[in-house]
Amino acid sequence: MKFSRFLKVAFAGGLLATTSSCDKDLLKTVNPNAPSTAQFWQTESDAIRASTALYSPLQYFSTYSLGWHFATEGRSDESWTRTPALDLNQFLTFRQANTTDRSAVIWNDFYRAVFRCNQVLDRVPAIQMNEEVKKRVLGQAYFVRALCYYDLGLLFGNVPLVTTLADASTRVTQGTVAQVQEQVIADLLAAKPNLPLASEWGTGDKGRATRGAATALLGKVYMQRKEWALASAQFAEVIASGQYSLVNNYRDNFTEANENNSESIFEVQFDGTSKVPAVGVDIIGGSEGQERSQFWGPPGFGFTDVEVRPWVFREFTDRTAGGAVDPRRDVTMFSAVGTPLVYNRPYTDPNRFLWRKYQNDVLRGTPATYFEDFHSGINIRLIRYADVLLMQAEALNEQGQTAAALPLINQVRARPSVNVVPLTGAFTQETMRLQLRHERVTELAGEGMRWSDINRYGLLDSQVEVNQLARADRDPDFANFVVGKNRYLPIPQTELDIDRNLKQNPGF
Repeated sequence: MKFSRFLKVAFAGGLLATTSSCDKDLLKTVNPNAPSTAQFWQTESDAIRASTALYSPLQYFSTYSLGWHFATEGRSDESWTRTPALDLNQFLTFRQANTTDRSAVIWNDFYRAVFRCNQVLDRVPAIQMNEEVKKRVLGQAYFVRALCYYDLGLLFGNVPLVTTLADASTRVTQGTVAQVQEQVIADLLAAKPNLPLASEWGTGDKGRATRGAATALLGKVYMQRKEWALASAQFAEVIASGQYSLVNNYRDNFTEANENNSESIFEVQFDGTSKVPAVGVDIIGGSEGQERSQFWGPPGFGFTDVEVRPWVFREFTDRTAGGAVDPRRDVTMFSAVGTPLVYNRPYTDPNRFLWRKYQNDVLRGTPATYFEDFHSGINIRLIRYADVLLMQAEALNEQGQTAAALPLINQVRARPSVNVVPLTGAFTQETMRLQLRHERVTELAGEGMRWSDINRYGLLDSQVEVNQLARADRDPDFANFVVGKNRYLPIPQTELDIDRNLKQNPGF
């Protein structure tokens, strides 16, 4: 039977009238089967489950699954794009508007993670539970919040510092870049004494924050502030802890088969088992795969939205004792010269270089398996021990301890699968500074570190420096870069509409 339009309206009106006269609060009734805040935050088990939930937003589409990679590596001078997706093309080439969703979704997903941290920090202290377990739970919340604000500050600059449990009506101060960094430092100083060493977590807790991760991230934020002595002290602590070592095989840092290895200080955990299309949604059985591998994959296997600038290929000038080219080049990128087979197909384009790190061209070491999809199980390594060694070398050099930097660099170069000729001779502070910039490219290219590096180097501070980045043999897209504007992404217009006290970043 079909209702007429009139009867539908009359029926609906009658239902509303009945509702209004019988029970004005019926439409506000809470599902009695849904767990409430008052019911949940009661036990040690609740606290542990909440600490596990802290890590889920790090897997979101616009955090470390994909969006963060576009915003850091994709916009750096190591990469370029020929994507036909107009909004993404504009985002990657410094032509984005303040209304672009590319910025908004990154902002939203990082703040979703911040909200979860604030829940834990607000609710867990009142729970009666083992104090050591409580410390670990709180330490993880401080660490994840610090990680989020580190990247929010790096990408957006002046962002609201939400450090209490907020609701839709909450309005907080918009922090300056320095204030955001100070919040990151405060959170990490709170996290460090509460977190265990990597070896003190059980095997079922792989991927959780550790004291080493908090210490290394604290060193990184000091580096961005150019507080070299403070940074050096943190890195020295990581190195002296005995918790980390370089893996023999460089490629083990970018495959699914060798995750959470001795070189990993902090990595975001992904699992490609489930194929449920549930990006950014926490549901049982939902996909926990990352999408960088699909969007960066070579033609025929991925969308190839981000490619390698040719100068990065040319940067691999070091040789092994036997005269072979630096082996890290062919782990870092696909090229007709170094990897004539790409996903087991001939690759012959001499002028096109594609990212290989985090690609599934050989899955779990099985040569017969070649594919990409939207559910890659390769963990994203955010902090590696090699990065710490090179940052320590930089921090020492900036303090005038140039000779002390050399053995740290050579330790990275001497990795058994790399084993390029060690550096010798005398370096000035300036020549060591230039050498370290080279070392960071050959070791870390494609991993998202370059954006923080060029910020720290001052390469975005003046038109003279930006012009060097924009050279035809470097990254011509930097011709679009406006000094004083494009260092930061625009604050989403939706946020400005909600809170009229927020100030847009200059130039947007």
